[in-house]
Amino acid sequence: MRVLLTGGAGYVGSACFRALRAKGVEAFVFDDLSEGHAAAVDPRRLVVGDLRDTDAVARALSDLEATHVIHFAARTSVPDSIADPSGYWSINVDGSRSLMEAMRTVGIGRIVFSSTAAVYAHGSEHALREDDPILPATPYGTSKLAVEHLLQGYADAYGFGATALRYFNACGADADGRHGEAHRHETHVIPLLLQAALRQRAEFKVFGDSWATPDGTCVRDFVSVRDLAEAHYLALLRLEPGRMTRYNLGSGRGTSVRELLDAAGRLVGWPVPHRVEAPRPGDPAFLVADIARARAGLGWEPRVSGIDAILASALAWHGGAGPASYAAAAGLKAA
Repeated sequence: MRVLLTGGAGYVGSACFRALRAKGVEAFVFDDLSEGHAAAVDPRRLVVGDLRDTDAVARALSDLEATHVIHFAARTSVPDSIADPSGYWSINVDGSRSLMEAMRTVGIGRIVFSSTAAVYAHGSEHALREDDPILPATPYGTSKLAVEHLLQGYADAYGFGATALRYFNACGADADGRHGEAHRHETHVIPLLLQAALRQRAEFKVFGDSWATPDGTCVRDFVSVRDLAEAHYLALLRLEPGRMTRYNLGSGRGTSVRELLDAAGRLVGWPVPHRVEAPRPGDPAFLVADIARARAGLGWEPRVSGIDAILASALAWHGGAGPASYAAAAGLKAA
């Protein structure tokens, strides 16, 4: 197995790259480094390029003798997608089709796709199953669903073996504190929370406190990036030609934003400064995964995804090496 990870220098992609290398898998990264960090992977195994350049992707696949692809490359901010739907369609959908055409060119038909829980319809009060109603509320979710449809078509028409992994809230950091979440424009809840806890920003914003949930704040399913990496490896092993499968990846447990605030406060030893703002467009009140299908079909079980363990690993990263370590190593981008 020789695996090319598109967007593999990003947060989840690089965690997966490191996990595959630890298992002895020959893994390589294709990334434009617009959001990813060369220092998060082995720069000797990094190809810098634009996914929409089909010829460049095909050359990388051929030169590296890849047999499988894990496709992470995408823009991922829900609010940004509302402001710039065209940009999200260009990268997420056009880039994905370019990748699939490059795969067809070189004769590769095995792909695991990084999808999202944002494809589901809002309003569910139970843990979401893969066959629950699909109705994305944002351009981000729509773009990811479009790629799932593309993959289904390529499986049916061209014999691709494809799996879409629908993440819920990916979070946490490596156990050694050397790698973690580092976005140039941070929009994700746990980094923002810990930056406020560490007094790296003035306060943490709570978007709404009158939702139809037990404490009035949104409920989310937080899953460790290390558990996600293991799921990708298991998915690679189970790809079947001509078959498209879909799995939810979460912890199977809900944590409210208020509970998250309280847990972070206990961890650092003082209350996290915060203020309540109006709810954001596109946010559901409740978003938790039913992971029975992943347990049965992948043999996967989340092992790190307790909220205290996730916060502790993320705190070690943000309070230790942190995103600044990637910025300091930015010279590696030319490698």
